[in-house]
Amino acid sequence: MAQQINKTIYWSLLTHEDWNLYIAATSEGLCYVGSPNQPVEELFSWAGSRFPGSPLVEEDAALQPYARELIEYLQGERTQFTLPFDFHGTAFQMAVWNALCDIPYGETLSYSDIANAIQKPASVRAVGAAIGANPILVTVPCHRVIGKNGAMTGYRGGLDMKVKLLQLEQESVASVQYEK
Repeated sequence: MAQQINKTIYWSLLTHEDWNLYIAATSEGLCYVGSPNQPVEELFSWAGSRFPGSPLVEEDAALQPYARELIEYLQGERTQFTLPFDFHGTAFQMAVWNALCDIPYGETLSYSDIANAIQKPASVRAVGAAIGANPILVTVPCHRVIGKNGAMTGYRGGLDMKVKLLQLEQESVASVQYEK
């Protein structure tokens, strides 16, 4: 995997209700959304392995547009993100992460659905590993992937966050349909 060396990473703490999420971006786009209520060391560890040698700069102003869209989403006011992403992985990971972005708001797919979508139907476990490596929680919607039997499965942000995000989306979709 090609490493992005010496790219300044700007970061900030996003607080929404009972969640504290560290978010980070480069000059090219959002590159990281952390797990809820985890220490800043989670971000520093990730940045050290993905962007070795890159300076980390706390910069609330630079992250404001990303924070605004994330909060709008968490309040049920936004169904898609418009700001750019700056995420890097293997070709396989990128295929999986792009497939996640194609899952419609309020809907779910299984790991095997994603494997089929990227034309690697025998790669269900590898799909799971790629989803687990997704650096941009919420905005690259890995929370929309569930077990083939409909069960809630692992999520870097924790199952509580996954359930809340899916409920938020389903309630938002239901209220829009109710208003019609």
